[in-house]
Amino acid sequence: MTDPALLPATELLAALRERRISSRELLELQLQRIERYNRKLNALLSLDAERALAEADVADEARARGRDLGPLHGLPMTLRDTFEADSDAWMRLRAAGAIVFGTSNAPSLAPDGNFYNPPFGHTNNPWDLTHTTGGSAGGAAAALAAGLTNLELGVDLAGTVRRPAHFSGVYGLKPSYGAVPGSDADMSAIGPLARGVDDLELALDVLAGPDDQAAIAWNLELPQPRAGWLGDYRVGVWLDDPAAPVDGEVLGVLRAAIDKLAEAGLEIVERPAPVPLDDARRVHRELLMGVYCSGMAEGAFAALKQLAATTPHSEDESEAMYRARLLTQTKREWSDADLERRAMRERWAELFLEFDAFLCPVAPHVAPPHDPNPELDARTVTINGEPRPYWDQLGWIAYASAAYLPAVSVPVGLTSESRLPVGLQVIGPYLEDRTALDVARRVSEVVGGFEAPPPFVAPTAVRA
Repeated sequence: MTDPALLPATELLAALRERRISSRELLELQLQRIERYNRKLNALLSLDAERALAEADVADEARARGRDLGPLHGLPMTLRDTFEADSDAWMRLRAAGAIVFGTSNAPSLAPDGNFYNPPFGHTNNPWDLTHTTGGSAGGAAAALAAGLTNLELGVDLAGTVRRPAHFSGVYGLKPSYGAVPGSDADMSAIGPLARGVDDLELALDVLAGPDDQAAIAWNLELPQPRAGWLGDYRVGVWLDDPAAPVDGEVLGVLRAAIDKLAEAGLEIVERPAPVPLDDARRVHRELLMGVYCSGMAEGAFAALKQLAATTPHSEDESEAMYRARLLTQTKREWSDADLERRAMRERWAELFLEFDAFLCPVAPHVAPPHDPNPELDARTVTINGEPRPYWDQLGWIAYASAAYLPAVSVPVGLTSESRLPVGLQVIGPYLEDRTALDVARRVSEVVGGFEAPPPFVAPTAVRA
């Protein structure tokens, strides 16, 4: 039987309900795996095992007495290190019965697409330890792939949930902007990472809705999926673009997945997005500057100052100019970008009158090798054997980020040579997160799905 530590959270919750495994047994199993594997990965930073084991006993006792502690009753999980213990997300998960037993690693600069973290070290990719998991939810994605945790959260502002999910072969959801409270910055959305689509939807059900103050006046009821099976959906597909060329290995995996979906009955129309990729990327970057100029970015700038103090060589002119640009964006510049964004949102809304979802790459490449260079602008990524600008990897995630749309990263296979995971991005209509999730679910039923990295598959089967 499959090791319980590698099952989707929804299957584990079923095993807990049916008492095929207890919360304590599951947590102890995970703690054993952490002892065995975490030194290789550096995915988890801190553990509170004693408290968590006590909470697991409470969960088991409550179940024995017929008490239901919520939809996540007794499920051990971790949270990215940047979440505060009194945050809305943390409190909602615990109120739903989850047992938060530790924190996962994140880069010093959260949006870092590689993983530069001098204080705690980088997280290694479970598929190839010499490669990155990306930021900011890289520790979360690696821990899920390796079976060290069962559910995780990230904050997706610039693909920082979707890209680590793509790099590590797990699922990630960026919800519609505003659906989940706790991150008020423009475009920023708290979203789950998991080993299955049903896990993402379960986490969304727990997290979505107004905060306590707004709940006085309104509630959130996300629409049900537009269709009931694969053949009822109509999707647009765009797999490559001159503005952000996709590596041939990645493109081959995505093309094979699309072909299988077409054979299975999905109605597919190959067409560009309603917004040119170059425009989406440019507007997204301009809006990002507004975020970094706001109070929300205080932590990011503190990290930049720390890097400046510890790595003086990083203070060259281009970096200084970039920081000045972030700090001196005018209100007029941001407003111009916001006007463009509104026009983009209207074009996406028009597209979703004709299509139920839009499928495209998450990133143009697989997880790259570690790059410890703290100067992000000095880094490159390799596409088809040629170096490309480091920020090319943000092109494909800009569609959903800038337009506030829900988007799911779905693992659909491994590249033939490097044997690294590839994710397909499913973008849905605004506030129709359940449609995006259901399309992702149908995709997983036909192709791909979570596959455990071979070095982290337990040698013996466990009963659940």
